[in-house]
Amino acid sequence: MELKRVVVTGLGALTPIGNDAKTTWENALKGVSGAGPITHFDCSQFKTQFACEVKNFNPADHFDRKKMRQLDLYAMYALVAADEAIGDAGLDSEGVDKNRVGVIFAAGIGGLHTFEEEAGYYAQHVEQGPKYNPFFIPKMIADIAAGHISINHEFRGPNFGTVSACASSNNALVDAFNYIRLGYADAIVAGGAEAAVFPAGVGGFNSMRALSTRNEDPATASRPFSGSRDGFVIGEGAAALVLEEYEHAKARGAHIYAEVAGGGLSADAYHITATHPDGLGACLVMENALRDAGMKPEDIDYINLHGTSTPVGDISEAKAIKQVFGDHAYKMNLSSTKSMTGHLLGAAGALEALLSVRALTDDIVPPTINHEEGDEDPEVDYNLNFTFNEAQKRPINAVLSNTFGFGGHNACLILKKFKE
Repeated sequence: MELKRVVVTGLGALTPIGNDAKTTWENALKGVSGAGPITHFDCSQFKTQFACEVKNFNPADHFDRKKMRQLDLYAMYALVAADEAIGDAGLDSEGVDKNRVGVIFAAGIGGLHTFEEEAGYYAQHVEQGPKYNPFFIPKMIADIAAGHISINHEFRGPNFGTVSACASSNNALVDAFNYIRLGYADAIVAGGAEAAVFPAGVGGFNSMRALSTRNEDPATASRPFSGSRDGFVIGEGAAALVLEEYEHAKARGAHIYAEVAGGGLSADAYHITATHPDGLGACLVMENALRDAGMKPEDIDYINLHGTSTPVGDISEAKAIKQVFGDHAYKMNLSSTKSMTGHLLGAAGALEALLSVRALTDDIVPPTINHEEGDEDPEVDYNLNFTFNEAQKRPINAVLSNTFGFGGHNACLILKKFKE
């Protein structure tokens, strides 16, 4: 069967560096750090006391009291970002067959705050017998954001959530791409949301020694590929993209940002949290994505790296890129936007895909911030262009975006400049 072309027609974001897609992109180009002291809870007893939180967000500005009772914070973030993307794409306009519009929205964890609240309530009232909020389960589950988006907009196409840890929202985008090009939907709102900056999230990652503890200078704590990196900075927020079949988008006069060229999935099959030291799963997922897109390594101009700022993960990703791209690895730009946004866990892939789309439209690579002269890791090849500290203008025709998750889940998306 002939596969259909898939394009991006809408963008939406609510992130630590901007409360919409435009501001997020502008601040990424400026190298703005979203990290600061945690405000969501008293973290004075925690090893890590900072995060990349969403700022100046008041749920009452977006939802009435009844709706707020039904929503975990992660779902609120999802709805705000999705509404922006849907509005940007004009997908709620008359003439759109909502039976053919789907929602695939990811979360790596889901309603962690709701789970914490209910567990605490039960512990305090255990002698009175089990009493739970009737919204407990539907607020907590990781698929519910997709459900709320579809209900709000009456989208009746394919609808589900993807859960593959930090690869979750890239997984959602790859799934949406496949559903559309196979003809199962005309358009899909795809993305991810996460809100894990709460005691269980920070404490859990602290116990694994996964988080940076640079409490004295949070703004510089996320420093991918620098020798002094000591872990990732946990982030929160959401990002959404509207993926659409090209002829459908053209017929309704939609603005087209970029084209989805291909996607790849793989597994490390190695360890529950650590990436393979030689990047075997990372190599495989990039090779799968290139094959799916019908592209050669030299067709890629920029890679938005997974680049979490963990001691082992950054090294294995750099090794994988050199293995897959050979000499061309030194001709591309690489950057980790997590240096600014922190790690949005299940929402990371969607945010990084959104930034990759804007890199394509504007021919500019956002930087990897916080690298200092002399702060090198002997295991990292600094002949690779990590786009340290300043955005770099260059022609960009194709971008590859990597995400790797706990459990060995890998997802890779390739986007390219749209051409008629």
